[in-house]
Amino acid sequence: MATVLITGTSTGIGMATALAFGRAGHRVVATMRNPTAAPGLAEAAAREKLSVTVLPMDVDADASVRDGIARAERAVGAIDVLVNNAGIERMGSVEELPLSEFRAVMETNYFGVIRCTQAVLPAMRERRSGCIINVASVAGHVASAPMAAYAASKFALEALSECLAQEVASFNIRVAIVEPGIIDTQMSRHIGVASAPSPYAQQRRMAALFATALQAPVPPSVVAEKILEIAVGDTPQLRHPVGPDAEPFLGWRRSMSDETWVALGALDDAAWYDRIEADFGMNARPHAQQ
Repeated sequence: MATVLITGTSTGIGMATALAFGRAGHRVVATMRNPTAAPGLAEAAAREKLSVTVLPMDVDADASVRDGIARAERAVGAIDVLVNNAGIERMGSVEELPLSEFRAVMETNYFGVIRCTQAVLPAMRERRSGCIINVASVAGHVASAPMAAYAASKFALEALSECLAQEVASFNIRVAIVEPGIIDTQMSRHIGVASAPSPYAQQRRMAALFATALQAPVPPSVVAEKILEIAVGDTPQLRHPVGPDAEPFLGWRRSMSDETWVALGALDDAAWYDRIEADFGMNARPHAQQ
């Protein structure tokens, strides 16, 4: 039985992961910014009599992370597994998305991971045991407009995780990166809604792609089970694509030169939708969803 701390557990992948670990008999500390605004996890854990302790913690704030992890250790003991799941997205072209939104995404998705990792790592290193699982995305390898803010944070998280894995391996600490494709979460549902008109076509096209993919939804539990499998196993594998479209998306990008990828993203609407249908058998044209 391990003691697991998971960030960003109010909904989606984080909530599903907390329940998966709890159902497997592990002690779970599930953190979120405002537990009173998202009681679903605590209620589910109580119904099932799971060992899940819900605590407030804002990964954007040094003091909140420091205090939250100290409270977790007092409540359940040393942290064996850290799952850095908390994340946000912002959609918009580089020209139009405010700089403050770029900063907000990086603060949560990248610096938040560093804060939590630095808080638990000294004790793991002293014990010479531990596992850190960072929830990234296929967007950490596939930079698609208009997801520059999100993709940049996940590219950064991939690099951070790869460096971290090298640093801690000699202390018997494993690092793993989980790379979900399009999963049925609030975040994906939000991306699947076209926003305000823009001179850049990519936002409405990405919204249509997500909305089409979500017609055959992949539940967050798929990612949660992979995270649990990594934590309880002993695999040295660093990267773990998850979901039926993860490997296809990654392979799609790998199959193209940088210049071909840029040209694909710059196609007009009709040609872009034709390419998506040819490559994935997916009719993502907005009228097809009506």
